[in-house]
Amino acid sequence: MTLKVSVIVPTYRRAADLKRCLAALRAQSRAPDEVLVIARPEDDATAQRMKTEMKGWHRFALRVIDTGAGGQVAALNRGLEAATGDIIAITDDDAAPAMDWIERIAVAFEFDEQLGAIGGRDWVHEKGRVLDGARDEVGVIRRTGRVIGNHHLGVGEPREVRMLKGANMSYRRTAVGHLRFDTRLRGAGAQVHNDMAFSMSVHRAGWKVMYDPQIAVDHFPAERFDDDRRDAQTLGALTDAAYNFHLIMGEALQSTGREIAWLWYALIGTRVYPGLLHSVIAIPKGLPRAWQRWRAVRKGAWQARREARRASDASTSTLPAARTL
Repeated sequence: MTLKVSVIVPTYRRAADLKRCLAALRAQSRAPDEVLVIARPEDDATAQRMKTEMKGWHRFALRVIDTGAGGQVAALNRGLEAATGDIIAITDDDAAPAMDWIERIAVAFEFDEQLGAIGGRDWVHEKGRVLDGARDEVGVIRRTGRVIGNHHLGVGEPREVRMLKGANMSYRRTAVGHLRFDTRLRGAGAQVHNDMAFSMSVHRAGWKVMYDPQIAVDHFPAERFDDDRRDAQTLGALTDAAYNFHLIMGEALQSTGREIAWLWYALIGTRVYPGLLHSVIAIPKGLPRAWQRWRAVRKGAWQARREARRASDASTSTLPAARTL
């Protein structure tokens, strides 16, 4: 059976990147059935770009969908609600899918009815070069709770993973069902880790989530027009990102694993979310900055922990009272 493919492209104020993305979608060996560009109402640059695009010739239905609210989560949820395809492929406006992107995605879903989601490699173009490398470990959570992404470096055969990356991920409509991107996630624009949360929710629902490095896009990380800038993230954005990360991990892990992960991130952490060890390592670059980053991360982590406990208590209080015989 031939499956209908919808492509969702959330965008904000990156008209030149969007032009490149749509050109790559027009060049597909198998054309998508529809492309949905999800834009904010105040984004005049995108509106002007799309006026030009709509005058051109396309091998697919091209639609512009108003987000109705700011932020990537709102955009992605509007896309899910508006898409009509059996497969919903998602990419970023600053990505350019390879010519066989749609074809490989469709074949994967047509071949395996248990496949709920699939992603692939995003070849990152940065400062005039392509970040190259080879990693077998992609999209996994180690026993310590450490998350290993590596979606931009993955090699080898297709395999099952725990999570996918937003620049290159596709879902079966029936696997998504009523699932939506998590509106609890914080952030003025990017609302980081929404891709991880969503793909892991499909995995928890019992569907197979796969990574195939042959399903590829070229990724040209562009400027973000919010506090979570790639080159100058604010401390508030770091707190929001840590909140999102710990909220997601708290729901992804069982109770014992959750506590192990909590301790590991508090004591060791990573360069992005420093615990005590990584904060000490960062001191030579400036003690005040290291201290501020550690405080911002722990603030977000504690807020997520309190939110998880509040939600758990609320869920328990709504359970029916036990019957007495």
